[in-house]
Amino acid sequence: MLEKFIRQLAGSNHLTDEDACLAVDQLVDEKVTPEIKADFLCHLALKGETVGEIASFATALRQKSIEPPLDKDWRASHEILDVCGTGGDRLNTFNISTTVAIVCAAAGVAVAKHGNRAITSQAGSADVLEELGVKIDLEPEDAARSLRERNFAFFFAPKYHPAFKHIGPARRLCADRGQRTIFNFLGPLLNPARPTAQLVGVPRPELCEPLARVLRSLGVRRGMVVSGKANGAFLDEFSTLGDNTIAEFYQEQGFATSVMGVSEFPLNKAALADLTGGDRKANAEIVRQLLRGDERGAKRDAILLNAAAALFVANKSSSIMAGWDLAAKTIDSRQAIKKLEELVA
Repeated sequence: MLEKFIRQLAGSNHLTDEDACLAVDQLVDEKVTPEIKADFLCHLALKGETVGEIASFATALRQKSIEPPLDKDWRASHEILDVCGTGGDRLNTFNISTTVAIVCAAAGVAVAKHGNRAITSQAGSADVLEELGVKIDLEPEDAARSLRERNFAFFFAPKYHPAFKHIGPARRLCADRGQRTIFNFLGPLLNPARPTAQLVGVPRPELCEPLARVLRSLGVRRGMVVSGKANGAFLDEFSTLGDNTIAEFYQEQGFATSVMGVSEFPLNKAALADLTGGDRKANAEIVRQLLRGDERGAKRDAILLNAAAALFVANKSSSIMAGWDLAAKTIDSRQAIKKLEELVA
C-alpha cells in the first residue's frame, strides 16, 4: 500500500483522508519495513504536506492514542491548555515552554503538557521535568487526577502513543537522509488530553497559518501559532528579540494572521545567546531560578512574553499585556515556585 502511495506522491498527487488513514495503519505496522516507511515519509515531505494531510494524519494517530479519563462536565467547565513548540529551530534555547506551562498552572489554568525527551535539543520537556523531580510517567487515571486537582499533568508521548515505537526506525532513516517528515509537525497536535486551547511555536513563519488551521479542524477552541524572529533565525516560541508572526483563532471569531512587535513590553536588552540552555541539569536549574524570581533578565522576559500569550489563549487574561502582568505577579508572589514544589511532592 505504501508503495502505491509513494508513486502517487511522486506524481505530486495529494493523499485523501482515506489514503492518510491507510498510510498510518501501514506506518504503525511492525511487519512493514522501516525502509518503505522512510521512503513514503520522504516522498510526502518532498511533495509538501497539505493542511488536509496533516489534519488527517493527526486524526488517525489520535484515534490510536490512549486517552486519559477526564469527566465531560469538568472538561466543559475548563479551558485545557497546552503550550509547546514543534522543535526544529536548533537554537538550543532553555526549556521556555515547560517553564511557561508551570507558570500558567500556578496562575490557575489547567495545563496538559504533552512532550517527550530531547530530539533536536539537549533537554526535552520530559528530561527537564524529570530532573526537577516531577513524575513524567503517570498512569492515565493519575494524570487526569493531577490535571483536575493540581492544574497540571505531563503526558509523556511514548506512554500515550504506543504505536509510535514502530515508526521510530523510519524517522531515524529519514533523519540520516537529512529529510524532515510530517512528524516534525505532529507532536503538538497529538496531545491525548485533547486541549481546548493551544499556544504552538513553529520554526518557520510560513508554517503558522497552516498549523493553526489544522488545530482548528481538530476541535481546538482557542489557538495561536507563532514563529519569533531572533537574530536572522526563527524561534519556535515568541521572541523578545524581534517581530513575531502569529496565526490565531478564538471559537466563533474569525481566523487572523498578524506580525507583532515587542517594543511595548518592558524588555531587557538581550541577544540570542542570553536564551541559550544546556543539558537537563543546567536547564532544570534555570527553571528553578525563573520560578523563584531570582532570574530578572532576558530569560525572565522570554517567560513573561510566552506566558502572557498562553494566558490570553487560555482566556485567563483579557490581552497579552494583561497576561504579562499576571505572569509577573504569579512569579513574584511565589505562586510559581510553590506550584513546582506541589508537583514534586
